[in-house]
Formats: sequence, structure tokens, C-alpha cells
Amino acid sequence: MRRLLILLAILPLTAQAQIGRLGENVRYGASMSGMASSGDYAPFWFTANRYGLATPNNESFLTRAFIGRSTTADSSRHWRVGYGADFAVAAGMDNHFILQQLYAEVQWKALRLSVGQKQRKLELLNDSLSSGAMTTGINTRPLPQVRLELPDFWAVPGTHRWLALKAHFAMGAYTDNGWQRSSTKTHDLPYTNNSLYHSKELLLRIGNQERFPLTLTGGLEMSTQFGGEGWNMGQRLDDGTVLSSHRKLFHGLSSIWHAIIPGGGDEDDGDFANAEGNMLGSWHLRADWQGKGWSASAYLEHYFEDESQLFWQYGWKDFLLGVEVSLPRNPILSTVLYEHLGTMDQSGPVYHDSRENLPVQISAIDEYYNHHVYGAWQHAGYVMGNPLILSPIYNKDGRIYCYYNRVNAHHLGLKGQPAQWLQWRMLYTHLRTLGTYHNPTIDPKRADYLLAELTWQPRFAPGLSVTGSYGFNGGTLIGRSHGGMLTLAYQGLIKKKK
Repeated sequence: MRRLLILLAILPLTAQAQIGRLGENVRYGASMSGMASSGDYAPFWFTANRYGLATPNNESFLTRAFIGRSTTADSSRHWRVGYGADFAVAAGMDNHFILQQLYAEVQWKALRLSVGQKQRKLELLNDSLSSGAMTTGINTRPLPQVRLELPDFWAVPGTHRWLALKAHFAMGAYTDNGWQRSSTKTHDLPYTNNSLYHSKELLLRIGNQERFPLTLTGGLEMSTQFGGEGWNMGQRLDDGTVLSSHRKLFHGLSSIWHAIIPGGGDEDDGDFANAEGNMLGSWHLRADWQGKGWSASAYLEHYFEDESQLFWQYGWKDFLLGVEVSLPRNPILSTVLYEHLGTMDQSGPVYHDSRENLPVQISAIDEYYNHHVYGAWQHAGYVMGNPLILSPIYNKDGRIYCYYNRVNAHHLGLKGQPAQWLQWRMLYTHLRTLGTYHNPTIDPKRADYLLAELTWQPRFAPGLSVTGSYGFNGGTLIGRSHGGMLTLAYQGLIKKKK
């Protein structure tokens, strides 16, 4: 009884201590950003890879405030807690008030449960210099989701840190109902509402850089858009039947199961059904070499839209290929990155389903980022993968469709920090596109995108930063323009951990 009384007396104190530490190492920040440019659209890199907090309009203003706590604040504990809230008020954008992030996280040892919408960095790529990942990038606002993950590489016991795993499993929902309705209503174009989202990933890393300079990483990432409701569909089946303009796309547990394990089929597939929902993904390969005072990486991401390319039936003719070199001892130019994006093949231009007179299956015309039910792999107008495949937000006809998914692009990223208080970054992209197989361009369209950025962090005001950016568009894809952007930002720590 005595022990029980002692325990009851201690429990409130323990709970108070746990709640109290949630106020430790809490970071906050605020920023203001203004942009103006010539031409029909803002410079491309003013819009792309900014987590959807941007606009192609040539004028905008954004204020933003953030408060949050990382689970790394509890790095010495088995149980870790994190949270965050991020709000923005904008002018010149589709929405004037934006809830960008709102999430809570609980982590036990290496395993984390995250609930809500949270910005996540690129997987295996450089956030500030890369053109972006093919499947899940940083081009859109985050989706609210429940996510179970190994957020960092976890060393497999018994392998002496030579083998490590990283993984996640997530279920979420799209929040762009309003944008889809407003974009398509002028011409009564098809759109979906209340769509659901699923993603999963498994990465394997071989190597221990404490013992040997080379590490190899590879794995598979898959995502699915499913469920919801379709409007203005009116699809015609092979027998001539016209389906209703409104369709329920969610069929209970079977839809969830087919999102996790691809199967089933959409109603308008006719006799030749694909997997239910919009299923896609990427294979990832990466090699890292850690030298003395320098490092280098080479990586390849192979994107797929169906099972044929998932299992390499037609070879890896389309991919994102990149090389990155880091020179930390050279502050003027500390990182150099080059990427090539090729999506011209898409399994070829001829599609054929096996029939009695020609029993051969040819799975071609993969139509990257496009889907006959869900329109495009996008959220609120921005593609969820690599932005070099132009987003539907640029479409003047309001259709939710990527008109330029056959791309051959070269991308260069540079950055340096000549002084502790001064940083710079430059991005340059040249691309050529032939449109799509179904909507080819008569003449190839070309584009050149440039971003030059300088960030000053004054010594007299720790936490303050001032960033000036110049952007340029050239070519025939989205026209010529140039402009500038100025950003003032401040970050601080509310309470330091004792």
C-alpha cells in the first residue's frame, strides 16, 4: 500500500514534467516576401519547389508565421514528441489565408507516428539545388495524412552498421476541392473531389562510412490517388454506354486494399482494366563517396506509371540522373549539382491490348502524371513530382492535365557561402518538350529558367535574414519574363533546454 501511495504521488509530477518539456526547444519564425515580374508568368523558380506557397502570377505578397518543436529536441529520450503550426496570408494568390502545416508527432526510439500536414524534404536529393523528385517532391502544399515511418536510416542489429533501413507507410487526403471546381467550371470539365492518398517506401543502405568511404542506397517508392467522387465524367464504355457524369470512386475497404496492393479497376476501363486509382512510383539508386575534405554522389530515379515499367519490362529509358559534388573547404563554391531529366519514351508511342487476332500485349503511352479519372498527379494545380513537367496551374483552358510530359531537360545547381553572414545560390534549367503522345506539339517547345539568389544574415541581428532573388524565363513554353523577389525572415528559440 505504501508503494502504491508513493506511485500515486509521483505520477502527477511525472506528467507535469512531460508536459513541461513540450515547451522546451520550441522554434518560431516569421517572414514577408514580395515578388514582381514582367511577362504572363512569374519566373519559373519563383514558383516551383516552394511547397505550393507560390503563384505563377507575376505579382504576389506573402506573410508567414511558424511555431514548432522537432522530435530531435528529445534525442536523449526513447519517447520523443514534436508538433508544428504554419500559417500564411497572401495577396495575388488563389487563396488569401493558407494553413500550410499543422501536425503532431510521437516517436519511440527509431519509429515515428506523424498525424497532420507537414512539409517533408526531398528523399535522397538536395532540397535547395535539385530540380525535384519524380514521385513525391516539394512542389505542392503538404497533404494531411497519418504516417508511420522510420524517418532516419535505422541500423539493422547484428550488421555492425553496415546495413540500414528507411521506410514509411501513409494514408491521407487531398484538400483541393475548391481549386478543382473553380478551375474546371467554365467549360464543365471533369474533376474529382475528396480524393484519398496512399504512399509507401522502403530504402536499403549498404555501407558504413566510418569504416569505408562508399555507401550504396536503393529502394522502391509507390503512391496512389484513389477514392473520392468524379464529376462531369460522362465516359463512354467499349459497348457505347455513357456513364453518369457523377461517380462514386470510393468502394469501402476494397478501395483501400487496392490502393495498398494494386488491383481492381476503374469503372471506365472497359474490357482492359488497369489497377484501381492513379498508381505510380519510382525506383531509387544512389551512391555516395566521402573523401577527405570533399564528397560526391551519383543517383538515378526511375519513374513508372504501371506494372510494365515497375518490373522494367521496357528498360530504363526514362529517368532522373544526377551528380552532386560538395567542397566544404571551398566557401565560394561549396556545392555543384547537375541533373538530366528524360521522359520522352514512356514505353513507346504504340499501345495495344492483346486480342484474338493479335494476342500480344504492348503497354505503351504511359502518359506520365496524367490519369483518365483523376486528371493529373497534382494538388491544387501543382504537380506532386518534378515541376519540369509543367503543372496544370499553367493551363489556360482549365483542364486538369499535364500537356507537356515528354521532356528532355538539363539542370544545374550551384551554391556557396563566402562568409558566415553571406550565402548564394543559382539554378539554371534548359528543357525541350514535345507535349504528350496524345497532344503532341507541332514544333518542339523550349524553355530556359534561371534563379540567382543572395542571402544576408546580419551579425547585429541573430536570426534575421534578408534574401534577394532574380529570376528569368526564356523560350516558347511559358514565354519570356524576368523579375525580382525580396524576402525578410526571422527565426528564434522560445526556450532553451536546460
